[in-house]
Amino acid sequence: MAGSEEGEVDMAEKQNYTMGELLACAASRILEDDTSIFVGTGLPMIASMLAQRTHAPGLMIIFEAGGIGPQLPALPISVGDSRTFHRAVAASGMHDVMSACQCGYIDYGFLGAAQIDKYGNINTTVIGDHDKPKVRLPGSGGANDIGSLCHKTIIIMRQDKQRFVEKVDFLTTPGYLNGGDARERVGLPKNSGPYRVITQLGIYGFEDDSKRMKLISMHPGITVDDVRENSSFDMIIPADVTVTEPPAEEELELLKQLDPEGMAIGK
Repeated sequence: MAGSEEGEVDMAEKQNYTMGELLACAASRILEDDTSIFVGTGLPMIASMLAQRTHAPGLMIIFEAGGIGPQLPALPISVGDSRTFHRAVAASGMHDVMSACQCGYIDYGFLGAAQIDKYGNINTTVIGDHDKPKVRLPGSGGANDIGSLCHKTIIIMRQDKQRFVEKVDFLTTPGYLNGGDARERVGLPKNSGPYRVITQLGIYGFEDDSKRMKLISMHPGITVDDVRENSSFDMIIPADVTVTEPPAEEELELLKQLDPEGMAIGK
């Protein structure tokens, strides 16, 4: 089946880039200049660094451990790595960056997820019943704050029927709840919420009125059938769906400089 791990590797080899590089570039291009972003470890870091070195030099990167606006020399190992403070405008702490979220100062937030539903609600707590789970996951950390309070949330995750589910087993981080204006009705900031979902198959957004997930672009070699076969809910699939632009040579060179060990982008 196209979209399988073996298929992904074959496709990436033919195109001379890894899946990690494709996802990093796709995420990077979403970010705008002169905006702020709350990032976590791995692909969110490398995507933000790439954006800062290409089309968004004014991007302010913010880390949970307190680094605000650093100019990162290389990929940090974690959000608490000393490099997250390199040439930063502030070496602060978790209280201050979470307060910035609450005040509405942060434009983008990057999140991962174990499960997501058609309204962008996220589970990172348990698989199965909460009291007797099949799998216990790390929980929220700062994810609920980020998903609740940043203006736009970008989710990077793997896509299959066990992860793209009709209803999440546990609501860790609110998306659009049950759709429409549900976020605003429960008191979350207006015009906030999930913005993009990026997987190994494609890039997704959310329909303006219903807030249902919709397909925006498919990665090279992926078909609409692959998207449908790897989701347990019906999403909106427009008649015209674009193909994700592959990484440019300049982007690939920068990624290798930023992540020479392939910690985020692979080798």
